[in-house]
Amino acid sequence: MSDDATALETTAEGDLPAAIVKRADGIYFKADASAVACLSAISQVFMSSGYFAGLDYAVFSKMLYNVGPDLPDNLRDKPLLRFADSIEPFHAPRRALYKTVKVINGEAEYYFEPVFFDVPDMPPQPARLNFDEFVADMWVKGIRFGIDAPAVRDVIATGRLARIVVARRLNAVPGKDAAIVEVSQDIHRSNAPKDKGDGRLDLQSFQNRFPQVKPHVKLLRKVPRAPGVRGFELSGLVLDPPLPRDIELASVAGEGTVIENLRSGEFLVSAVEGFLSVDPGSKRLSIGPKIISREGVSARTTGNLQLTGEYEEFGDVQEQRSVEGGNITIHGDVFGNIASRGGDVTLSKNLMGGTVTNADGGIRVKGVASGAVLQTKRGEVALARAESCIITGSRVVIGEASNCEIMADEVVIKVAEGCAIAARKIEIVHAGPRKQSEMLLYALVPDTAKFDKKIAELQPKVQHAAREADERKTEMDAITSQTEVRNYLTLATRVRKREVMLTPEQLPLFQKMAEAVGPSLRQVAKISLAMKAAQVQQEQAQGEVDQVQRQKSALIRGSRCTVELLTGDVLLRTMTFVPGEPPPYDRPAKEVKARVRTAVPGMTVLHSGHVAPINWAPYTAD
Repeated sequence: MSDDATALETTAEGDLPAAIVKRADGIYFKADASAVACLSAISQVFMSSGYFAGLDYAVFSKMLYNVGPDLPDNLRDKPLLRFADSIEPFHAPRRALYKTVKVINGEAEYYFEPVFFDVPDMPPQPARLNFDEFVADMWVKGIRFGIDAPAVRDVIATGRLARIVVARRLNAVPGKDAAIVEVSQDIHRSNAPKDKGDGRLDLQSFQNRFPQVKPHVKLLRKVPRAPGVRGFELSGLVLDPPLPRDIELASVAGEGTVIENLRSGEFLVSAVEGFLSVDPGSKRLSIGPKIISREGVSARTTGNLQLTGEYEEFGDVQEQRSVEGGNITIHGDVFGNIASRGGDVTLSKNLMGGTVTNADGGIRVKGVASGAVLQTKRGEVALARAESCIITGSRVVIGEASNCEIMADEVVIKVAEGCAIAARKIEIVHAGPRKQSEMLLYALVPDTAKFDKKIAELQPKVQHAAREADERKTEMDAITSQTEVRNYLTLATRVRKREVMLTPEQLPLFQKMAEAVGPSLRQVAKISLAMKAAQVQQEQAQGEVDQVQRQKSALIRGSRCTVELLTGDVLLRTMTFVPGEPPPYDRPAKEVKARVRTAVPGMTVLHSGHVAPINWAPYTAD
């Protein structure tokens, strides 16, 4: 008996590896044996010149590599899994029937042809291959995984000539990277035309371009990464799939959001009510009171905007597009219209041909404003450079202005050329004409008619009270000039001052004098009270006159115009306004332009020519 047969008999008789059980009805794997233990056991049998007769290759592969279909229901949850009928010796003459296998790019190719036994003193005897032996031979030759059992069985059964792929490598299947998915419709924009509420649609505006969410709304969910499926080389070597990438919700959690771990998964949840914004660099989702856009305002991206919160735009505002809101910041160029109900409007670049209005707040343009309209009812308009613009506001501050029409309470400009400017206070460093445009200045002076009228209404009261006081004094003087009264008053005064000391004999006489002039003195006292009342009325009326006069003077003193250097002819005139009415600059742009470019009767020329400086202030009597 050969050494291989002896080894196999030893194995078959009781030295089988622990993972395999031999019974009369077949060969079994222990169900609780590990894949490594099963592989070691199978290899021990094959390397001992044995093979498994009646091999169930599907169960065989499932236990060794956990590949292929699931085990049949009748084999599940069993302590032993039958995979072969028996273990048989694989004799050398039989092993010699199996040829070399060629391995190329993870595929094992075998050429099937007629085989013969060599018998001494006889011609070669035909033989047939056996699938179970084929598996054992391939194992020894290093092909331990991926045999195409149906194809090999078929070609052996038919005995045809064929070169086929008998085994294939199983490539690893990559897993799925972790992902973040949207779970709330609240974060989706609606680009449908806006419903006006009367059955009509506003084709210039979108339904919901900037989504707004309530607190405690689930916004995003993390989908955990899914592991891949390992593969195997023909040698049985494990091919591990690459580790899927993980991602954390914290990487996209910005201000106004929190991460919550719930039964259904990990979610990014809104912590406050506000508008959604996504940073294009970090991809962080934030919620806050400010609307942040990075796509610009155009018919394609946003349409016209009517916003309830603060707005910050990093793109351009295209021509004929409008943005209505509060606290508006535009980082791109503006060609359209900006309307703010309050807060500040800040344009980081240029305003070209558009309009900016603000009901209650400032306007700031860091670039160039050209052919534009800038108006605020209450607030400062600040520009680096303005060309052919109409500008109104409480205060206007410009670096360089040319061909502009400006009206405000206060105007401060470094260089002004060809402008028409009307204001209570004007401060310009350089001023002059530009080409065909005159340099016109208007000092806004108040119409004091209502003050003059008030003073005129108060003066008769002052005069009447003065006359009343004079008349009462005349009556008093007539009584006190009587001899008896005058003598008594003189003596009484000296007695009161202790300049005269009355004797007991003189005292009755003094009392008798007092009784004689008593009626006259009582009349004097009554007249004195009336005179003092008239004097008080005079003082009160005069105080009212003085108060109105001070108000008038203070209002007049609010006007001022200074120009340090002139580069040509400059004309300075007065322009009256009515105090108490809406500010003179709170007018439509066309009306402002007409007022500052047109002279009207009643204007007083305060300066004309090119001689500098101009330093005008109104004269007040007080």
